[in-house]
Formats: sequence, C-alpha cells, structure tokens
Amino acid sequence: MYNLIIIDDEEHVSSGISNIFPWENIGFQVVGIFNNGQSALDYIKQNVVHVVMTDIRMPRLSGIDIAKQLLQDRPAIKVIFMSGYSDFEYMKSAIINSVSDYLLKPIKYEELLTCFQRIYEHLNKEHNVQEPEQQDSYYTQIINTTLQYIDNHIKDASLDELAIQIKMSPSYLSRLIKEKSGKNFSTYLLEARMKKAVAMLKSIDYKHYEIAFMVGYDNPKNFSRTFKQYYGMSPKEFRDQRMK
Repeated sequence: MYNLIIIDDEEHVSSGISNIFPWENIGFQVVGIFNNGQSALDYIKQNVVHVVMTDIRMPRLSGIDIAKQLLQDRPAIKVIFMSGYSDFEYMKSAIINSVSDYLLKPIKYEELLTCFQRIYEHLNKEHNVQEPEQQDSYYTQIINTTLQYIDNHIKDASLDELAIQIKMSPSYLSRLIKEKSGKNFSTYLLEARMKKAVAMLKSIDYKHYEIAFMVGYDNPKNFSRTFKQYYGMSPKEFRDQRMK
C-alpha cells in the first residue's frame, strides 16, 4: 500500500477526492489532507509519502513551489498536479519539475483511475514489487459487487443507484462492466430476473402477475413478452409444461 497526500486550499475539493475514490482497492491510502503547501512539506519531513497530489494555484506555496522542493529533497516522490487551468506555463513547469501527471478539474473518475494505475505500476517497479493481479482483483470485485447488488435488488435495481454505492459515474461504471465481463448491466439484470421468474414459476404458490411484480415488472404483459423472448415460451406455457 502506497501513501498519498492531497493538497488543495479548497477543503471540499481535497476531501471529495479523498472520499469519493476507492483508493485502497488500487493500492493507495490517503494519509493526509492539507489546505496549504507548508503543512504538507512539514508532514513529508517526518513521514513516508510516495505520492503528492496538489493543486497548482494556492496562497503562500503553490503546487509548483512544492514540486520544486520535492524534486530537490525527495525526488522519489511522485507529484501530480491538478488545476482548473490548462495553462501552457503550468504544463511547462510540470515537465521541468518532473511531475508525473497533470489533471484538469473537475477531475474525471476514469482519468484519475488511469493516472494512479500508471503510478502504481511505476512504484512497483521502483520497489521491486510484483503484483500483476492487483488491478484484475479490483475489477473482479466490481463485477461481483454488481451481481450481488442485482441479486439483492432484483425488483428495482438501477445502474445509477449501483454507481452511487460504488462511487463511480454511471457512464464509466457501465463501460467498465461491459469491458471487463463482456455483458452490460442491463443484460445481467435481465438474466437475474428471468432466472428468478423461472424458479418462482416452478411453484404453484405464485400467480403470474405476482411473479411479474416481484421481479420488477409493473405490467404483467411486458413481463410475459420479455419472458417469451428470452425462453421461447410464455410463463403460462412454461408452467403448463412443468405440470405435465
């Protein structure tokens, strides 16, 4: 686990980045949040820090000042700039001071993930650590969480609600699920609902419209239509066949 500190004079920004991203799942832990550069540098003198993520424009010490100081005193520390300005001079300063990345605010989730995946790999190489399945296990956890969520909320599951729980944007989560599993969220949800419906149809305790409602269909006709498209027979035909 690598130690990360976040510096921004706007506390809601640093706290938001700290809390909204699953740092420990990708090999990092936020060990400090600072609203000024001097406090951060004082902390670094006494503690092990691997990555510094800092705003550029701040009173007293700017992000550029911090990067210069770290390049001189602690060159092994990775520095990431974040800024609301795509200013050429800032980018040039980032290059001169060996800054690892430059992220524009508001920072997109996928850009933050890509940035820290790359830094994680660099740190592993520098520390001779081999963890080739670290990221795979993270993605596997996302897929497993998705399946568990659908199973627990089969009647009213939604991608937006799942995204809130996982702390991702719905669009990025949707792409991630598709890319890593080959299936869309909607496909997983449909499969779960149809399997649940089949299990309930095998029992005579439930009427067709009750099953429809319990697996997320307010309109029994829509349920019957979807079931027939999925299995090639209507719920009634399936139950009649089971009863023969």
